[in-house]
Amino acid sequence: MQEYFTIATLTLMILMVLIRVFLLRKMGIHAMKFGDMDKRDFLIVPFALLFFYLVLSSALHLPKLGTVLFQSEVIGWIGVASCIFGLLLFFLSLVSFGKSFRVGIDEEKPGKLITTGVFAISRNPIYTAFGFILVGIFLIFLNWVLLLYVIAGFWLFNRQVLLEEESLKKIHGEAYMEYCRKVRRYL
Repeated sequence: MQEYFTIATLTLMILMVLIRVFLLRKMGIHAMKFGDMDKRDFLIVPFALLFFYLVLSSALHLPKLGTVLFQSEVIGWIGVASCIFGLLLFFLSLVSFGKSFRVGIDEEKPGKLITTGVFAISRNPIYTAFGFILVGIFLIFLNWVLLLYVIAGFWLFNRQVLLEEESLKKIHGEAYMEYCRKVRRYL
């Protein structure tokens, strides 16, 4: 059961992003800016596909990469709770973002600075949500390759956050700096 929850988690997360991008496009906002500023972002795609294979292979009992460190039903349910929290935070982030949501950095037509909703608690609630989901999936499967993904994912999230912060400083100036002084980067 826990294994299937990971598939549902990833599916829901992807659907939420695609629906938001589609709805914004209907309003004339091009929210898909992934790779526009840094073509190296496309290096993420093969690693993401491998991650999806790792999850699917573990859940559907296909040939696996890596081995399980140990098995624990309790830790697996803690992973499910982490995924649920991550999905909820992700959904609330999308709602709070409103028309300012972008996949990637958009310096040409950025949205307004969002400081309300979950953004009053974290400057980067979407990346925080990704972190909870990534850790939750690892706790469900306890595969050492997924542990490497957690470590690499946190590094990658932080890299992207730092790039976005530089962009937001240019776009919003002192308003963004004041927001940074009031609200933590993650939690």
